[in-house]
Amino acid sequence: MPNTNWSKLSHLQLGRYAEYYAKMEFASYGYDVYTSEVDDHGVDFVARNPGDSQYYEIQVKAVRNMDYVYIRKDKMEISPTRLVCLLLFRDGLLPDCYVIPSQAWSKPNELLVERNYEKPGQKSSPEWGINLSRKNMPLLECYQETQYFSGAN
Repeated sequence: MPNTNWSKLSHLQLGRYAEYYAKMEFASYGYDVYTSEVDDHGVDFVARNPGDSQYYEIQVKAVRNMDYVYIRKDKMEISPTRLVCLLLFRDGLLPDCYVIPSQAWSKPNELLVERNYEKPGQKSSPEWGINLSRKNMPLLECYQETQYFSGAN
């Protein structure tokens, strides 16, 4: 059993652990996992489903608290082969793993948001967001890894 005192890890350490954990989760469901050395296009790894030989580009996001997580739009296009693997870390527990197809942002809601920052004075780049809160957790449940992998294989 790994150390689950996640609050003691730096942001960089937690992110690195999350990427390895996500790769192992995909591999545990029979996916072939291919690691890229550089994440310059918003892709942390590529996974191939042996059932249909489809390749998926995976972006991993790690979070310790109910918070807002985002991906710049220039790093993620809406595509049937782009997935976001969200890992929610709570001390004392293994992370909760959610697999969100990028196409889910085609119909934004209170959980999955689109922010374009087009008003004067807004300097942030356009982004896709995950608005984590206790209120929005029921909207996230359909993306639990077991739900995703039971439907994908």
